[in-house]
Amino acid sequence: MDAGDSAAWRRLRSLAVAAGIGSAILFVLIGLSTGLQMFGDGSLFSYAVAVQEAWAFHWHNISGRLFSYIYAYIPAEAVVALSGSAQAGIAVYGLLFFAAPLLGLVATFAADRSRDRVIFVTACLSTAGLCPLVYGAPTEMWMAHALFWPALAICLHAPQNMRGTATVFAALLALVFTHEGAIVLAGAILFAVFLRGWRDQAFIRIVGALAAVMTIWLIVKLTIRPDDTIAPVLDAAAYRFIDIGNLTEPAFVLLMAALAGFDIAVILLRRAAPRSAYACAVLACALLLAVYWFWFDRSLLAEARYNLRTVLLIVTPAFGLAAAIHAMDDAARQRSPLPFLSNVAAAIEKAMNPRLIAGAFVLTLLVHAVETAKFVLAWTDYKTAIRALATGSDSDPALGNPLFVSSQRIGASLNRLSWNSTSPYLSVLVAPGLSPTRLVVDPSAGFFWLSCWTATHSEQISTAIPAQSRRLIRLHACLHR
Repeated sequence: MDAGDSAAWRRLRSLAVAAGIGSAILFVLIGLSTGLQMFGDGSLFSYAVAVQEAWAFHWHNISGRLFSYIYAYIPAEAVVALSGSAQAGIAVYGLLFFAAPLLGLVATFAADRSRDRVIFVTACLSTAGLCPLVYGAPTEMWMAHALFWPALAICLHAPQNMRGTATVFAALLALVFTHEGAIVLAGAILFAVFLRGWRDQAFIRIVGALAAVMTIWLIVKLTIRPDDTIAPVLDAAAYRFIDIGNLTEPAFVLLMAALAGFDIAVILLRRAAPRSAYACAVLACALLLAVYWFWFDRSLLAEARYNLRTVLLIVTPAFGLAAAIHAMDDAARQRSPLPFLSNVAAAIEKAMNPRLIAGAFVLTLLVHAVETAKFVLAWTDYKTAIRALATGSDSDPALGNPLFVSSQRIGASLNRLSWNSTSPYLSVLVAPGLSPTRLVVDPSAGFFWLSCWTATHSEQISTAIPAQSRRLIRLHACLHR
């Protein structure tokens, strides 16, 4: 590798680290300042925290995600109990949820012992390159991505002693209990360690630890079963999660088109201006993107952020395996059970161009920045519209009660932010003093989170939400379940 390439690789590593840490910090600042934890199903989750009923409302139905519940919901509910403030608990819930990538990067940095901190650098690149696709979506794959990277670093580098084994077990246990998709991520970690030799002590240890973790996971899943009404919904959601059609979302297609256009531009420009081809290609693609956004774009990446969990499921383990292989020295690659690993990895690394990767990464960051800004601005306007309905005098008694108003009174453009099953909870949360005069209801809703019994019980025992608001939620729930 010549001096120019070495400098280019150093600049790329610095860019990845700066972008990863910067993105992780912005996730927290933007999320908390705009109340983004209340987007989509997050409004139900935030309301559940406020009434200290997260387990009863929903989390007993998804026992395979216990880490996410313990990490974000129990502390938030404790804050409500101690302070009596629903807003404080919701803020803590948002803080913990949005801070997961930042905490994951800190833990990865502490655990990574690879040369040039390859695992940590790739974790930063993945955080900045993938997480904005699902940012704001109430998905525990957000947590799974955050825990994958420290778990990978721990499984690769933890010392061969009791403390190291306990740390490996704890990391895998936490990872697997974030989301069902994390089982795929755990499998990727297992394969990454296997590449170092199936007789290696690290591989033997992770096999034992993962077997114990999966046994615990299976016992929990069989013991704590979802309600009969939610089980079919979870099954349907699982199929949507692995649906490759999710990759056709306009924002993701735009990103892929921008990267393809960049590659083509580099090929065309490299002969004419070899030194400035990459910078010129980035500039040309950025100008074309600007033209598209200003004159042609009508899309909004909102509800589809939930669908793009599929990208995290596919790309995150691929990034992890690439980082683990790159971190192996020649001797480790020669010992690998895959005899072709050394030659293939060396050939790929030789073909990789740091300037090409950096240019593609910059364009990715640009697309994420614009799409996220569009989303956050629209979300702010949508909350304002919901608040106006919730505090106004308009009413739609046909929805079942004179105290209900239809969310369809909001314009179609803003209603792209709607989540039909949770608009009643959002209307409580955005109202001044958490006390709306009307409950905003979506007539198209076909799924209702709370049974009459659960809503009635919550109305009777909760105190941080005003009684009138709890009554409205109970009236709505008892109309449907």
